[in-house]
Amino acid sequence: MAVRKIKPVTPGQRHKTISAFDTITCATPEKSLLKPLKKTGGRNVNGRRTMRYIGGGHKRMYRVIDFLRDKDNYSATVKTIEYDPNRSARIALVVYEDGEKRYIIAPEGLQVGQTISSGSNAAPEIGNTLFLSDIPLGTLIHNIELKPGKGAALARSAGSYAQLSAHEGKYVTVKLPSGETRLILVTCRATIGVVSNGDHNLEKSGKAGRSRWQGRRPRVRGVAMNPVDHPMGGGEGKASGGHPRSRKGIPAKGYRTRNRKKYSDQHIVERRKK
Repeated sequence: MAVRKIKPVTPGQRHKTISAFDTITCATPEKSLLKPLKKTGGRNVNGRRTMRYIGGGHKRMYRVIDFLRDKDNYSATVKTIEYDPNRSARIALVVYEDGEKRYIIAPEGLQVGQTISSGSNAAPEIGNTLFLSDIPLGTLIHNIELKPGKGAALARSAGSYAQLSAHEGKYVTVKLPSGETRLILVTCRATIGVVSNGDHNLEKSGKAGRSRWQGRRPRVRGVAMNPVDHPMGGGEGKASGGHPRSRKGIPAKGYRTRNRKKYSDQHIVERRKK
């Protein structure tokens, strides 16, 4: 996986850095695994705009991803590695022995023609999904469930991974990408390996137009607004601002908004680093 620096022929390409797409093996998605993806434009069911700076963007189709990986006792062959416009990671089309096709999040190093499997009988190899109780200590994992059978919830974006550090009765200790260490039930599943496209954070759009293609409209700074519109607005010239906070007055940069009585706090062993 690599990034490609564009030759600065135009101003928009001068600082542009994009993915090399060298691992992509197919440009056409599997039609049976596509669903329509409706855009809201930041508006609710009444047609009123409730989220600003959203609108436009290229039309997309949603790729149905298998986050459960619950098809045990069947091996699957990787058919293609594809680009997904709805996520930062690459996806892989796998075909099971009975002919069923599914999309999965492609881990780093997964190759076309490789065989993967899931369940208690699967080996701890890249692309295989196992119960946390069956994964060796120190293994790098992704697509981790928080509740058994609900589907992967943690470490799903490009380049992310967690590390299994201990077994403690009915729980395992996992160090998450944020630096947080928490307990997860051993009956939850996780996939071996690191999520693909780890160089995604090195990409640079190069121009504002690429953000518009992705459905992001220009964002207005709070200090450029009037006092009626934002707590940091108003003032003569640049004499405005004050303490950084959101439009609704919630302080930014250090203010904790997590519920102190959140039910899952009992499973957190160590908080993420500030």
